[in-house]
Amino acid sequence: MTSPIHVTSEIGKLKTVMLHRPGEEVENFTPDMMQRMLVDDIPYLPVAQKEHDYFADTLRDNGVEVLYVEKLLAEAIDAGKVKDSFVEQELAESGYAAGTTHDALKEYLMSMDTQAMVNKIIAGVRKNEVDFTPKDLVSVAEDKDYPFYMDPMPNVYFTRDPQASIGDGLTINHMTFAARTRESLFMDMIVKYHPRFANKGLHVWRDRNHTTRIEGGDELVLSDHVMAIGVSQRTSAEAIQDVARSLFKDSNYDTIIAVHIPHNHAMMHLDTVFTMVNKDQFTVHPGILGEGGKIDTWTLHPADNEEGFSVEYNHDLQAVLKKELGLSELDLIPTGNGDPIIAGREQWNDGSNTLAIAPGVVVTYNRNYVSNEALRKHGLKVLEVLSSELSRGRGGPRCMSCPLVREDL
Repeated sequence: MTSPIHVTSEIGKLKTVMLHRPGEEVENFTPDMMQRMLVDDIPYLPVAQKEHDYFADTLRDNGVEVLYVEKLLAEAIDAGKVKDSFVEQELAESGYAAGTTHDALKEYLMSMDTQAMVNKIIAGVRKNEVDFTPKDLVSVAEDKDYPFYMDPMPNVYFTRDPQASIGDGLTINHMTFAARTRESLFMDMIVKYHPRFANKGLHVWRDRNHTTRIEGGDELVLSDHVMAIGVSQRTSAEAIQDVARSLFKDSNYDTIIAVHIPHNHAMMHLDTVFTMVNKDQFTVHPGILGEGGKIDTWTLHPADNEEGFSVEYNHDLQAVLKKELGLSELDLIPTGNGDPIIAGREQWNDGSNTLAIAPGVVVTYNRNYVSNEALRKHGLKVLEVLSSELSRGRGGPRCMSCPLVREDL
């Protein structure tokens, strides 16, 4: 495998992954800002960092190369000599395309070395950090009492969502909410300018310059030709159709299974309720299944029509997966071992959000002990990682990881 991105399954042996070690950004806001920041709690940073280091070390101990997005970004900016244009883009997307506040913030950020600048943008720029008296109307009239010029980015440690690897390429995503839209600019810069990725023939199946939303937590690579994508709070049907057209035109992918899940914060992405853990085994949160285990799905295949694809509706997910993956049997492992109280509690703490690092080998949060024991009873090897503070961000091991290279099955 010569491509710097190569992912043809959810379960092939993980070789390279991209993470972000939580920093100042996860504490750099007040409780009354939490809704704006899309968070439910404020992790205790020193413990969150120790837990994240344990997670990264668990991956390394199992032969995985760990890269950090903040370091890749700084290296890409320097390699491409694009510090000025990157800062301009960040300021524009923060609401400062021009004006005296723009000028003051640009001078402040450009005075730092590149890595410090990247870290500061992620952490957020407080008004009391910049020696400047704003005169722009937006700063004086609209945001006079708001403490930040540039918001912190506390969700960056969930590296799964701003981009998603598919085959020898990726989607660079238009995120749903303003709190996260700037995150996908990072991978856009990395792919364009980092020596490891630039000019290596990578396919960008869908870039971030769209109005319809999609996030990586909804994108599951089930095989070298089949994907599942959640129709969710964070991913629209229109975006799924865009991805389908691109993949059907220029890749080996000929099947996309769109899975409808509840559009709410507790189940924001498909991977919070459904993940692949082995060739014929999946975790599933019982709360997404209707009477008789039914759930709405639409299977897209290439077609010679105006849309470029055909659509087949079904409400039997097991039957669809068996058909499209060529399986005679399927093992759906319920969160919380199917107990409705335990399943609800452990799903809230991402009991279904497993990261497979090889077929039948998964990384999970240790706090979801009932779900973990159920996985073991179904024959899986479970590697538990620490989770008292990381879990406050509402994302598990799959959310916290962006696989870049996996071995083919």
